[in-house]
Amino acid sequence: MDKQDINTEHSHGYGIYVLVWLGLLALTGLTIAVAGMNIGGFTIATALIIASVKGYLVLAIFMHLRDESMMFKVFLLVAAFFLIITFILLFSDYSFQ
Repeated sequence: MDKQDINTEHSHGYGIYVLVWLGLLALTGLTIAVAGMNIGGFTIATALIIASVKGYLVLAIFMHLRDESMMFKVFLLVAAFFLIITFILLFSDYSFQ
């Protein structure tokens, strides 16, 4: 494999980047709209779900993680697992004060 084959193996067209960017803008607008609604405890949950979708789009498309090897994805999942554990411990400590 020469250098040109390596660079073009996982390349996307500009169209997908524009569509994802427009989707990210729409999801940001949706987050702002949800923040203005009075839906009780679901406001934060909805904002976190939207943020998770936005994070997935950035990781998968802009950072090309969809095209990475399985071992790299396992390392990413382990890091995310420990981040989630940290957040759970942080919020449980914060909520009982």
